[in-house]
Amino acid sequence: MKILLAVDGSEFSQAATQALVSQMRREEAEVLVLRVVEPRAFLTPPQMTPEYAPEQGGIIKEDFLYAQESVDQASQALRSAGFNVKRRVVEAEARNEILDIAAEWRADLIVLGSHGRNGLRRLLLGSVAEFVARHAHCPVWIVRIPLDR
Repeated sequence: MKILLAVDGSEFSQAATQALVSQMRREEAEVLVLRVVEPRAFLTPPQMTPEYAPEQGGIIKEDFLYAQESVDQASQALRSAGFNVKRRVVEAEARNEILDIAAEWRADLIVLGSHGRNGLRRLLLGSVAEFVARHAHCPVWIVRIPLDR
């Protein structure tokens, strides 16, 4: 089974990783840990900023390092539990890129955490989890943490 785990460095992603570790069978499971870094809006082209890092696909170095750290943490937890893990960090618009990579990789399942936004915050910020669930070609497991923790 091919499982795409989308992480964003939040406690919600950590919960999704832990849910995957505790609920999924490790045998025959291959997990791709994916971090999609949203592009920053620039007044100047990114190539003209000192933080530009073409070796990381043009992602600002600070963003790449933070993204890589979240991917490394999730990967380590999965490897420790016996999963076969691949990692990937890309810069793109998150909700479409998750779907594109899941389709390209032929994922059998997409796992991601939900921030649980509703009302105005959801309207303004959108819901990556909801968009992915509505448009995915495969099942989607959305992990939520109780808000009253």
